[in-house]
Amino acid sequence: MSESKNSRNSKKIKFRSNKERVNYFLSLFEKADRVLILIWADPDSLASALAVKRILQKKVEKITISNVNEISRLNNQVMVKSLKIPLQKYRRDLLEEYNKFILVDSQPLHREEFKDIHFTAVIDHHPETEGWEADFVDIRPEYGATATILSEYLRVLKIKPSVYLATALVYAIKTDTDNFEKSAQLQDVLAFQKLYKYMNKHLLAKIESSDLRRSELKYFKVALNQLKFKKKRVFVYVGKVSNSDVLVLIADFLNKVYETSWVFVGGEYKKKLVIIIRCDGYRKDAGKLATRVFKNLGLAGGHREKARAEIPFENLEVDPSRFSTNSLINLFKNYFKDTKKSS
Repeated sequence: MSESKNSRNSKKIKFRSNKERVNYFLSLFEKADRVLILIWADPDSLASALAVKRILQKKVEKITISNVNEISRLNNQVMVKSLKIPLQKYRRDLLEEYNKFILVDSQPLHREEFKDIHFTAVIDHHPETEGWEADFVDIRPEYGATATILSEYLRVLKIKPSVYLATALVYAIKTDTDNFEKSAQLQDVLAFQKLYKYMNKHLLAKIESSDLRRSELKYFKVALNQLKFKKKRVFVYVGKVSNSDVLVLIADFLNKVYETSWVFVGGEYKKKLVIIIRCDGYRKDAGKLATRVFKNLGLAGGHREKARAEIPFENLEVDPSRFSTNSLINLFKNYFKDTKKSS
């Protein structure tokens, strides 16, 4: 390890091995510590947080997983219930009850809720952002899932995962790598292979098959009626939605359409324009596109093949009731020079 243990930002620390990295992580916690793990709840963050909880549960006084978002997507609700993942909904005064904070599958500048917190540890697989510090940082954008990183921690510590934890980690890796079709590395495959013998395939099937509520079918109907093609790009705005996760489902569905290279699905959720972006990742980068187009308007970012942006409508100076698929297309007219302004 090339930097002193007292460094305030381990982005500067070079570890020679996973064992050294994990030992440094553990050295930051004491028996009297009360640890809060913060997440934007999705399969990868839920599984990764559960792994961190298992690693630290006998090393600190108290450890809690807290989700800052409402868990509305059906798969995620079934995952939490079936795998008995203990969660406490985030509220600001929770910070007073804990003295150390961990962030997994995200970074401090990704969400407003995270920005003013000094994290003891940040563990993530998204592209690294600047402008923040933590005592321990493990960011590996080349990995398909944060769950893969935490699986390596478990192996270093020789911790046998429970059936629930193994199933959660397998589901997270499958989800974030799109069943190893995108963004998967050898490390993700090896993690899956080693976890497979501990997981429960029936629990996994139950979670994976719980995609869509009957009440959400109406949004697919709206999307199919409103979508527009520009070159090999698909744009659609579906209006106000009951939860933003349905936009992800629509985007993933449209991403399967032959000869489609980009997918942009927008909707109104809690006075914000939420845009889900998908692409094939070949000479394209959805995360960079989202950041470039929306960095001054709201929160935006992601990976090569998938990204997300959330922009308050007041920042766009447009009435949500007047926003349309053409309005969505116009947001990208400067990025795609061949996309003429739509009216």
